[in-house]
Order: sequence, then C-alpha cells, then structure tokens
Amino acid sequence: MGDYSLEKLKENYEVDFDSISKEIGKNGAKRVLFQFPDGLKPYATAVVDYFELEFKEVDFFIYFGSCFGACDVPVDLEGLDIDLVFQIGHNSMMPCYLK
Repeated sequence: MGDYSLEKLKENYEVDFDSISKEIGKNGAKRVLFQFPDGLKPYATAVVDYFELEFKEVDFFIYFGSCFGACDVPVDLEGLDIDLVFQIGHNSMMPCYLK
C-alpha cells in the first residue's frame, strides 16, 4: 500500500483546491461528483474528505468508471441530480496536474 494522503498528492501534483471550493460555493452545489484518471484514483477519498470538512451540506461522489481524458465525461448519471462534475487530471487544463 502506498501513501495516498492529501499531503502526498500535494507533494506530487499542483492541486487547485481554492478554485474547486469557489465553484462549489458560487453554484450553491448540493451534489458534487469527482472524476479521476486511474493514476489519481487512489487519492480520491482524501480529496473528498478534504471538501467534506469545508462543505458539510454537500454530498460528494466519486466516479470510479473509466476516465481517459477531459473529453471523457460520465454521461450515465441520470437520476443522481449531480450539480457539478470536477475532473481531476494530470494536465494543466485540469484542477490537478503533475508538478
């Protein structure tokens, strides 16, 4: 088992948590989904735990289906009433990228 803590994520990647927080607050989101590529999925629960501390009234979900890039948005979400989807990726176009 590796170290998949938030600290380790921040050590290896640029993570724009402030921008994500602003979007959640600005949109008044109540149901937020995070999508990660396979290489970042081990950090998924640490990321959600972080936001759950800040936004107690928001339900957070992790999409564990495939993610092959920014164009691979999950479309099978009917019935979940998701307000926002954040794709966390390895590229500077995403809210998280390799340092």
